[in-house]
Amino acid sequence: MTSTRTDRWLHLDGTTNTRDLGGLPTVDGGTTQFGRVLRSDNLQTLSDADVRTLVEEVGLTEVIDLRTTAEILMEGRGPLRAVDAVTHRHFTLLPERGLRTDVFAAEEDDEEIRAQLPADWAESILPRQHAPGDEGEPPAVRSYLGYLTDSADNVLAALRALTAGPGAAVVHCAAGKDRTGVVSALALAVAGATPEAIVADYAQTAEIIDALVAKLASSSTYAEDMTRRDVASHTPRAESMRRVLEVLDQRWGGPVGWLEQHGFGADEQSALRARLRD
Repeated sequence: MTSTRTDRWLHLDGTTNTRDLGGLPTVDGGTTQFGRVLRSDNLQTLSDADVRTLVEEVGLTEVIDLRTTAEILMEGRGPLRAVDAVTHRHFTLLPERGLRTDVFAAEEDDEEIRAQLPADWAESILPRQHAPGDEGEPPAVRSYLGYLTDSADNVLAALRALTAGPGAAVVHCAAGKDRTGVVSALALAVAGATPEAIVADYAQTAEIIDALVAKLASSSTYAEDMTRRDVASHTPRAESMRRVLEVLDQRWGGPVGWLEQHGFGADEQSALRARLRD
């Protein structure tokens, strides 16, 4: 689906942070296409009207879920899971604490799986992580580089999944800003988006951060993480993504260099670029 609209926000009843990766400027003077890849916060509370919008109007066929198994089990099945035309794929970017990661196959056996959750699952639902050598970086930057160090295979798998379906794809986590932000940034880099556009897309979540924090605080899964820190600490800052891009430039020759050196080859880059550009 292509569109001439310029408003990148997709206003849904059940989400706060859903927007299109279309309409962003590229280094060759073009723009990314609307209706190909969306980024979002948690999809558990979509209304029936939201589902119709996503499936019938947007043409959604792929959901790429970056949450942990514990998050998915505690939040329960979302309404898009009942839509046969939509495929769900799960690639956690955070430690799984030893749980099975084939969560969608396991969901029919919820009680057994819930019993395997660690006693402190709530405290580890959104663990902070960082790679050796990154201790001096700001907290958000440490976490984002940690995804690329500890969960590189799943980052690559999520990017590959963006090209899998015939229709539109949505990549999401809980808030749609951190894990989703890193995967979106890499996808946009492959598509040739300017660094300024990548940073601006990441920081755009700040526009709705109050509503986003309130939404997550209403869920027992995320309430503690949302309320024990002030809103400012949850707000994405442009300098965080700018620093991540700088580090990738210094260590790998840029985001595409990181992808190439981790096995995301020319054919895969071409497919992802076509997804967002052609």
